[in-house]
Amino acid sequence: MTSKRVVVCSWSDGQGTIAVGSEEALSLGRKVAGALGSELHWLVLGPQPEGLLETAGRFGVAGVDRIENAALEAFAQDAYVEALAQYCNQESPALVLFSQAPDTRLVAPRLAGRLGAGVVMNVVDVTAGDDGGLEATASAYGGDTRMVYELSGAPAYVVALNTTALLAEPAEAGPTSPKCRTVAVDLSGTQERIRVIERPRAEGPRLEEADIIVSGGRGLGSPENYKLIEQLAEAVGGLAGASRPIVDEGWVDSSQQVGLTGKITRPALYLAAGISGASQHMAGCSAAKTIVAINRDPDASIFRYCRYGLVGDCLEILPELIRAAKQ
Repeated sequence: MTSKRVVVCSWSDGQGTIAVGSEEALSLGRKVAGALGSELHWLVLGPQPEGLLETAGRFGVAGVDRIENAALEAFAQDAYVEALAQYCNQESPALVLFSQAPDTRLVAPRLAGRLGAGVVMNVVDVTAGDDGGLEATASAYGGDTRMVYELSGAPAYVVALNTTALLAEPAEAGPTSPKCRTVAVDLSGTQERIRVIERPRAEGPRLEEADIIVSGGRGLGSPENYKLIEQLAEAVGGLAGASRPIVDEGWVDSSQQVGLTGKITRPALYLAAGISGASQHMAGCSAAKTIVAINRDPDASIFRYCRYGLVGDCLEILPELIRAAKQ
């Protein structure tokens, strides 16, 4: 590795706030930097999110690097990859960490290709090996197992973190006073090869940030019965989610899908009704503090993951839960 610098990279979520997962990524980045005897830096692209320096100080960041450019005002993958590549060529970090999200899935592998760096996705931990190198533990097969990768032989590494499996842990030594600097890049020759004609609009609370989620699956029987999920979610002050099968069948919008190809959540309470518990779905909710499952099949996979399980017909149980929640 050309240097030992650890860099967490993020950008605003479009609402002027720090992107979800950034604090968890900073916590792990600080741990890795400490193991390598180096400092943690936080690279932020585009507009400065609210509370940037305060958050950086709480999580022990030594320095905040900003890249401001008109081409970075909104997410544009070619411009973001170019800006990151120029930054890494200037600073030569050993490790670049991203919180894994739809945007970073597009950027991280391309950045690694530009740098000739190694890349690992779906990572849940990074540790220092006995030889002074690094090892990355990643989830595989929809979260059913773990793979450990030895990071050796490449000039740098790009790692995308599944931050729902991590905890946000402020620095024990207390807040720091990180220096903030602007890094210059030249994006004048960069043009987007893919043009976004219309962006999805997310209105209201987001599933990824919900404390309580009530999700329904194919066990509901028909689209009309999904209203029971919505009613229970409203009664307990949560949001309604869904498994992929009923999204694919058009029962609900894809924005409500929880799972490997949907939303990755970490609520305090996740109630799954009529969901079998396939690994792809559990990848989106396994970080919940408490999982409650309702399924008529006593051998359903979801009972391996839940804290509380009810064996029975969710169409009979859900109305009773709604009634109890409203009392």
